[in-house]
Amino acid sequence: MSDSPVSESPYEALGVPSSASEDELRRAYRRLLRETHPDTGGDPTRFIAVQRAWELIGTPAARADYDRGHTYSPGGSERVSWAPPPRASSAPSSTRPGARSYGHPGGWRRERFLRLLQEWVGRGVAIDDPYDPALVRRAPRELRRILADALAEEATARLVSELGIGYTVWHDVATGEPEDKLDHVVLGPTGLFAILSEDFGGVVRVRRGEVDGVSVEGDRPLHALASRARVIARAARIKFGGLLLVVPDDELEEPYVVAGSSRGALMAVVRRSVLPALLRDGLPGARTVGGTELFDLRTRLQTVITFV
Repeated sequence: MSDSPVSESPYEALGVPSSASEDELRRAYRRLLRETHPDTGGDPTRFIAVQRAWELIGTPAARADYDRGHTYSPGGSERVSWAPPPRASSAPSSTRPGARSYGHPGGWRRERFLRLLQEWVGRGVAIDDPYDPALVRRAPRELRRILADALAEEATARLVSELGIGYTVWHDVATGEPEDKLDHVVLGPTGLFAILSEDFGGVVRVRRGEVDGVSVEGDRPLHALASRARVIARAARIKFGGLLLVVPDDELEEPYVVAGSSRGALMAVVRRSVLPALLRDGLPGARTVGGTELFDLRTRLQTVITFV
């Protein structure tokens, strides 16, 4: 059970309201342990989720800590922070030169979240901390999903910023309506990549060339990624080598899964931690670039790219 704003809460995992009594929590936990235990034919994933939920709210102290916006672990509690990171944190942590970066990763979704959160709370109502976990967890799922995706974009941006000076990265790239943006465009010796950073709040799989899972809720993110990349490709008269959908590590069982191709560009769903190595080593089968072509592509993209 991750600390993502859109992930299942421990109350949801146990199937009880947040107002449930201690006895109701205990009965729900014991019943679900029996129902989900792998030895009796239960779902191992659900079994682990039930155990993790009990760790978070199974005792009065842990429950009070969680309800105040903390996460509990055997070693103590730690405040969840969903506030935007300092701008300086997007710079490489090492002393070697980082990738050239343009745009503000997660910025558009941050602004959208704050605006919609104010509308949900009520106009004129003061919000002391819009990123207070206790407040965010009460918000509708669509609002929590916006914040989760902003966090996902920022996490990807931190990783790609350390690829090195041979790479150029553009964030929040406009392709039409703001919600139809590309989260990242990455250019380097291993190729040209269009990237979406997503957090679905649950495990996903690739089926028939598209992302599938209960948490996907009928969306077609790979189709959307290909359509948005096509807008930039036509405007700049270039070709992408790879179209990557980046998700948190716990949402994908494999390091990455190739989902097919779109107009010569390989499509893949990638664990976030695997992304830097994939961009440095190249996506097997994807077209690479080098020499003067790298400079030509950078010039073409700089000419046409605008930001949301």
